[in-house]
Amino acid sequence: MPNQLAAEASAYLKSAAHQPVHWLPWSDAAFARAREQHKPILLDIGAVWCHWCHVMDGESYEDPAVAELLNRDFVCVKVDRDERPDVDSRYQRAVQALSGQGGWPLTAFLTPDGEVFFGGTYFPPDNNAYGRPGFGRVLMEIARAFREERDRVTSNARAIREHVVQTLDEAKPGEVSPDLISGAADQMARMFDVRYGGFGSAPKFPHPGALEFLLARWHDGKGGLAWQRDIVEKTLTAMARGGVRDHVGGGFHRYSVDERWIVPHFEKMSYDNSELLRAYLSAYQAFGTPLYKEVATGIVDWVLAVMSDKEHGAFATSQDADLTFGDDGDYWTWTEEEANAALTEREFAVAARVFDIQETGEMHHNPKKNVLWWKQDPAGDDEWPVLRTAIQKLKAARDYREAPFVDRTAYVSWNAMMAGAFLQAGAVLDRPECNAAALKVLERVWDEAWNVGSGMSHVLGRSEPRGMLDDNVQAAAAFLDAYEASGESAWLDRGAAVMTYCGTAHADASAGYFDIAATNGTAYLATRAKPVQDAPTPSPNGVAGLVLARLAALTDKPEWRTQLDRHLQAFAGSARDLSLYGSTLLRAIDWAVNPVTRIEVSGPRGDGPACAMHLLALQSYRPRKIVVRKVAERPAATVCVGTACSLPVATPNKLAELLQS
Repeated sequence: MPNQLAAEASAYLKSAAHQPVHWLPWSDAAFARAREQHKPILLDIGAVWCHWCHVMDGESYEDPAVAELLNRDFVCVKVDRDERPDVDSRYQRAVQALSGQGGWPLTAFLTPDGEVFFGGTYFPPDNNAYGRPGFGRVLMEIARAFREERDRVTSNARAIREHVVQTLDEAKPGEVSPDLISGAADQMARMFDVRYGGFGSAPKFPHPGALEFLLARWHDGKGGLAWQRDIVEKTLTAMARGGVRDHVGGGFHRYSVDERWIVPHFEKMSYDNSELLRAYLSAYQAFGTPLYKEVATGIVDWVLAVMSDKEHGAFATSQDADLTFGDDGDYWTWTEEEANAALTEREFAVAARVFDIQETGEMHHNPKKNVLWWKQDPAGDDEWPVLRTAIQKLKAARDYREAPFVDRTAYVSWNAMMAGAFLQAGAVLDRPECNAAALKVLERVWDEAWNVGSGMSHVLGRSEPRGMLDDNVQAAAAFLDAYEASGESAWLDRGAAVMTYCGTAHADASAGYFDIAATNGTAYLATRAKPVQDAPTPSPNGVAGLVLARLAALTDKPEWRTQLDRHLQAFAGSARDLSLYGSTLLRAIDWAVNPVTRIEVSGPRGDGPACAMHLLALQSYRPRKIVVRKVAERPAATVCVGTACSLPVATPNKLAELLQS
């Protein structure tokens, strides 16, 4: 029986097509085969960008001896977690219940009905490596248990299933109040790393939604609570200076393995960079810090150069960490000799001091390799231009290297997220090319992904899979961004249409939205989930709350406000405890309990005072801000905060004074 992955669309599945394991894609046929052959299922869930997935592929799935065990005793199914986030989220919960740990690669052992009875993440090939049992030994023991202890296996699987089904509904009703906002902010403050910025310890992930939430708290306090600004500034600055940021090519790697943000996991994700772009833009709008503008510009430049399909209108998904098995970020890192060869003597001296380039670097697999991180500023004004030239030369030298793979699959949710961030960047950085790229992507989302009867598809250009809440609500959010940025009412109508669809296909009678439009009867997918945790992308129920709040403010239609209140009440009971991991929900609650700023600009289209006031409105920082552009003969702008509105003004200078006051 040959490996059946060569014909799959997923880059991750295609990358395993040569392996001697008889892989099947996720399908009813795979489960039917397991039932017919009375075999357990080995489920591998990973992604093309996942470093440890490549490691396990190389160590185990490409080993003929391991493949022989797998092909004899198991039906083997491989899943791309980006293609099937609905499958991944459920099996992550099951393995976490078993082992206390999730992540990728996810290695789960299932009954022929799809229920987990054992699992973990990465298994090394040999016993006791990393303190874990060797994969071959695990396979033999699992096969033996399934043959000889079927009752125990079935009982364990049933217990895990009951746990998973109970935890899939994250709704916990409660009262929506300002106390939720202040309580959650205090919880975040207790998790803040005062020394190095960010939250918690190693490994350290960016939490851009939490930073946006705390930035709003600082602004609402009129600058009175310095600790909120301190958390935002310390974290954004530490990430900007750390190796988690690509100082040469722009953008951010996925997370840092250390608490100081120095050594990253090198894959670059679209969703991370879209949310970080928003956070840095918002902080620049609020504080005016030049570093934040520089970082945001770097993200935009990287996306346009590497991730953007300008011809077709799409953003790529990810860029890999590595080129080959055993490579640990070699493309992104530098030996002293490599940096020296690319630079003049003075350029190297300056770059080596700033970026801590030494004979011994930070990478364990090759101690000569240095991660570039900003250890100290140049010694004087004369060294800044030298450093800028050095960075350009390092980029030119790196461009000669073979670059890690870019997955160009255009997922609707992540394309919408990047398009929304690009619309903010177009205004804040005054870069019209960002708006053009974003609007082209969103037009394609509407034309190719949307179906009035079945919602958004998951991938641009493909009709299946579809019916995922995340694709729908992220698209709706981006459509509202497009309405505010362009003033074209069609975008507002599209956002409303998508949320109306969600109200029929995803809404639960008791409030909240299910993650999938309908169950498909296969294993855990027979139960719909109501997710509200940000893990790792913004929770779709949190995003839904933000979209409902914005629709209520933009349209003044009471039915949207009614839906918002009901939606938030379904989850308010868990908002305070979720804290950092419920930032998107908390931001939606913020919209519900605090006044919205509405900036309305009227006037002719084209260059002139109205256009300048519209741009100024988009560039100004306000939490809970909406911008409405209307066509009229004379330029005028008003600012309303809650129910209090200003008199109209007719010039950008007067609008700036209004916004400052």
